[in-house]
Amino acid sequence: FARRHDRFPRIEKGRSSEKMSFFRYKKNVYPLIAVAAGLFVIVFGLVCAKMPRCSYYLLGVYLWLMLFGCYKSCLKILPAYIVVGGLFALIAYFAYGRSADGAIAMANRFGAVFLAAALGMSVQSAAMTRSLSAVHTPRAVTLGMLIATSFVPVLRTEITRVREAMKTRGAGSILNPKILYRAFLVPLVMRLVNISDTLSLSVETRGFTLGKVKYTIYKREAVTVSDVLFLVGLVAGAVFTVIL
Repeated sequence: FARRHDRFPRIEKGRSSEKMSFFRYKKNVYPLIAVAAGLFVIVFGLVCAKMPRCSYYLLGVYLWLMLFGCYKSCLKILPAYIVVGGLFALIAYFAYGRSADGAIAMANRFGAVFLAAALGMSVQSAAMTRSLSAVHTPRAVTLGMLIATSFVPVLRTEITRVREAMKTRGAGSILNPKILYRAFLVPLVMRLVNISDTLSLSVETRGFTLGKVKYTIYKREAVTVSDVLFLVGLVAGAVFTVIL
């Protein structure tokens, strides 16, 4: 009886902690919800790009993302959207016979794509891997997502290091084809090959197998009320945009 009495508070404590984890507010959106929201924004932006109210919806989504912790990625995509989206909107303006509606529709399409990219940039690779493992995604897919999401930061870092090495050695301008090949491309490729070898050894050392084996998750990503509120806000905004 004493043992059962000791176990009872532990069970209640675990249930209460799960409830508290759901109702707490967190800055980062749950990774799988972020992916689903990005796909929803892309589809809605492409389908409803010609609607005049679509621009207001995309602006609201931009502010909504900044409110839920994606402000860094939103600020990063803003200059690229202004350049790329503005250029294609200008092309559409003249292509459709100086039509402002065609330019706005093109800007809306690119706006939806860039907003989805901002959502993807806000998701950490480790958090995405843990979320995929929690829903029992095949290990090959999980490993592929981890490598794909980690490749761009690694590539950016290696390019910076090679450029700094070129400046230190006085290699010259990168616009010269010979210098570009010998002093930039060859060292960059060699560094990427070494990183791939190290990555394969790291995967084997940590026991990452593609077979159906049992595994544990050290830190689980939990869905909270802020994630539900984020997704409901996106869908409700889209519904009001179509109805009103």
